[in-house]
Amino acid sequence: MRVLVAEDLYLLRDGMIRLLAAYGHEVVATAATGPETLDAMLTRRPDVSIVDVRMPPTQSDEGLRAALAARREVPGLPVLILSQHVEQLYARELLAGGTGGVGYLLKESVFDGDQFVDALERVAAGGTAMDPAVIAALLSTGPADRRLDQLTEREHAVLGLMAEGLSNQAIGRRLFLSESAIGKYTTSMFDKLGLTDDGNNNRRVLAVLTYLNRT
Repeated sequence: MRVLVAEDLYLLRDGMIRLLAAYGHEVVATAATGPETLDAMLTRRPDVSIVDVRMPPTQSDEGLRAALAARREVPGLPVLILSQHVEQLYARELLAGGTGGVGYLLKESVFDGDQFVDALERVAAGGTAMDPAVIAALLSTGPADRRLDQLTEREHAVLGLMAEGLSNQAIGRRLFLSESAIGKYTTSMFDKLGLTDDGNNNRRVLAVLTYLNRT
């Protein structure tokens, strides 16, 4: 997997490079500013980009805005935001494109290499990986999609865990249910959300985006 690491702090950037190499992935480019991030994403076209939110020159939201600009140029370009901050407005815009290949993790919630690399690989494959704290922040603002009102409490719980990137098997373990039971809940959710299995879309990703993109 070809990875871009966009992080302005040297120790964090170097640490991620070493971690990814240990898992057999190649860092094809690094960036320490917003403009460098945008240029690297568009010219190197990595399989996935790890991008911090706050980067030079303004130390505000340069990294996230660079990721958004890159995805406007190349829709679906996979990006995993890794930050200490939840930028609700731009996070919503990141999710509003209707395509997968997006993730948003808080640095404080990454506890081991396996967890982080698993999330990164899911995003590279077109899936989602959302930190529960980010989900909570996004759901605390904006009107809900009315289709979500049709979901039962259990279906909401399943969809929330799906947004974190968990598989049906992992969701079943978390909720103490069988994998087949989770499969029935997901099928019911897809029907209520109007997500048909036409072979041209990933209903799992679309369901998560519906859940998160509530404005």
